[in-house]
Amino acid sequence: MTVFSIACIQTDYGLGDNVEAMTRDLGKVMRRYPWVEMVMFPELAAFGPNSDNAQVMPGSAEAHFCALAAKYAIWLLPGSMYELSGRDIYNTASVINPQGEVVGRYRKMYPFAPYEQGISSGQEFLVFDVPDVGRFGVSICYDMWFPETTRALAWLGAEVILHPTLTNTIDRDSELAIARASAITNQCYFLDVNCGGDLGYGKSILLGPEGDILHQADRAGEFMPVDLDLERVRRVRNKGHLNLGQLLKSFRDGEIDYPQYRRGARSPVLDNLGPLALTCREGR
Repeated sequence: MTVFSIACIQTDYGLGDNVEAMTRDLGKVMRRYPWVEMVMFPELAAFGPNSDNAQVMPGSAEAHFCALAAKYAIWLLPGSMYELSGRDIYNTASVINPQGEVVGRYRKMYPFAPYEQGISSGQEFLVFDVPDVGRFGVSICYDMWFPETTRALAWLGAEVILHPTLTNTIDRDSELAIARASAITNQCYFLDVNCGGDLGYGKSILLGPEGDILHQADRAGEFMPVDLDLERVRRVRNKGHLNLGQLLKSFRDGEIDYPQYRRGARSPVLDNLGPLALTCREGR
């Protein structure tokens, strides 16, 4: 059995600089659960959804989290931060190893347009290996609404998908359904961690590779340590969901030429939907 312990933190922060609050919460987690090997925070936990607080990477904020990872000798995903890169701003999550080194940065591919304005889209998927454990992938919030993103991570070998989220809208229950479906259809652990407090509506959900709920939070701040059995992922992918559907094998062996993925493909139906813009009242 290959077991890996991860603590997900549903924060209860307000708007503004939350780096010190994250530092305190990380210390609390490591004192209470010293066996934990990885800690993950929600999307935009450090500075909130304000692109005026965009950070250069590498920079001082990321360096602070690198020092914390090294101090506790853990893998750390400190949620995401708005990243300033030239004239562009990205929603970026850093993955830091127990030596305090950044092993990868993932830029959110689907900013929540048209609401998350002025944010550029990332173009590269991120998977990384935890030695002697398994392969992890990173996705951020709205990305999971596009099943191609999660399937791409599974295609690249991800057995655990780390999914920091910031949702404070009425569609949180819809996200829970999508998260569960993502775990089932990609036969992987799917850890969807939302902000609470003033930033989000909470309801984080941690899912096993058959869509089973390992833990579901309410709306308050919460520390959620869970053990992940990576051998279970491999077993489910080999024997099938509930010993039935061998989904990834069927996808691998399929010969379907999906029309939407052909180079230069256009959909007259989707083209007629109009521009991607805020919904207004009728007549405006």
